[in-house]
Amino acid sequence: MLLESYKLMDVCRIGTFIGHKGAVWQARLSPDASNAATASADFTAKIWDTHTGEMLYSLRHNHIVRAVAYPPDNSDLVATGGMEKKLRVFDLAELSAAYPGSPATIPADAGFEIGEGIHTSSIKFICWTNDPNTIITAADKTIRWLDLPTRGCIRTEVLDGEIGSCEMVSLAPEYSASSDIGGGKSVLAVAAGKTAYFWGGDRAMDRLKSITLPYTIASVGIDLKGRKIVVGEEPGTWAKVIHYDEEVELDVHKGHHGPIWSIAFSPDGKLYATGSEDGTIKLWKNCEGFYGLWQGVAERTTE
Repeated sequence: MLLESYKLMDVCRIGTFIGHKGAVWQARLSPDASNAATASADFTAKIWDTHTGEMLYSLRHNHIVRAVAYPPDNSDLVATGGMEKKLRVFDLAELSAAYPGSPATIPADAGFEIGEGIHTSSIKFICWTNDPNTIITAADKTIRWLDLPTRGCIRTEVLDGEIGSCEMVSLAPEYSASSDIGGGKSVLAVAAGKTAYFWGGDRAMDRLKSITLPYTIASVGIDLKGRKIVVGEEPGTWAKVIHYDEEVELDVHKGHHGPIWSIAFSPDGKLYATGSEDGTIKLWKNCEGFYGLWQGVAERTTE
């Protein structure tokens, strides 16, 4: 007879960054993976050495820090934003000389502000586009495109609802193709109200599409190659898979016990993660056959 056996690999925590004294709202890995940035309710953004776990810098702000971001090709720059309603950019290479020692506490005014006076509500998300001179912020119902050389706002769009998620999505170069959504470039994916919005191009200023659903969504992720999106209902605990072109529901993932606030695809697009208020991150396979944790079914014959 045939016996089915399933082999699962363990998911192991490999380290912990210890030092924040408040909730961590967001975390980002630098392009070269040498350091990471975290945004916290303790009024700081912190920079960490990813190899040792050591705190390198504590960027002291005057209110809760909600968002951090790196440019796509520079691990020495980091942007912060939050309840101060200010977008700041810090040059870590310059700060290391000005504030020797580790960890170094650095005041917020050591960074330079972009779009002074532009933001009228808390900055929830920051996205650095493929063009390193263009940064996007999400605050309340508004997306803003800001230019680093002039430090001014170059475009504003008010969306149909409160922004729940805002992310730049891309595949690793070896997996991307011109036939993908966005033509092989990064795509800005935003969930706001009942609508999922998508922008493409080097500065993510080209509106590709918007998909309006019959329910409010807290988050959205996009499968650029498979031409699917995944959304988290709000209120609700389900993740729904929807065809990007035909806008029909393909699948429903049930398993979370709280709202899904974040959805992210792996660099090869074959896996995505959903992060929920229930305190869990769940991984979902997005391809056929064997992959990673899902080793598939091995069949053997026994007498």
